[in-house]
Amino acid sequence: MLFTETKLKGAYIIEPERLEDERGFFARTWCWKEFEMHGLVTTPAQCSISFNKERGTLRGMHYQAAPNAETKLIRCTRGSVYDVIVDLRPASATFRQWLPVVLSGENRTMLYVPEGFAHGFLTLEDDTEVFYQMSEFYHPERARGVRWNDPALSVEWPAEVKVMSERDRHYPDYKLP
Repeated sequence: MLFTETKLKGAYIIEPERLEDERGFFARTWCWKEFEMHGLVTTPAQCSISFNKERGTLRGMHYQAAPNAETKLIRCTRGSVYDVIVDLRPASATFRQWLPVVLSGENRTMLYVPEGFAHGFLTLEDDTEVFYQMSEFYHPERARGVRWNDPALSVEWPAEVKVMSERDRHYPDYKLP
């Protein structure tokens, strides 16, 4: 796997290193030792998928509050998404900065999202599926979010948002803890 740290400290783009032959290719998408070598969380507590019927579906911006903050490893397995993370760590040099990454079934790129980041995505195609590995179990009482179009964050989305849950639509603007 190829690990590239992003401008947001602790967040990584991870690409599979393909071994190709006449059959196609083989690539590792998870290795405890490689994650540990990069100082990344190595213990997934649960995995989930998100299936999205329509292009223009927005999910986010989500995070889980302490003491159940979670690290996520995100991969799009079908279709494509404009995936966005926002650094919500007040002591971070990149506090309130955001980073977009296009994840797709074709590029097979993954995004490692550390604790303290909000995460969301906009689907770029119909019938898009996203696979998540999380370091913490889901705790509904710790589920949080910030508004996808919060002016203090100024996330630029590449297309019109057509589908969104009421919960995501009504998250508050981000406020310091």
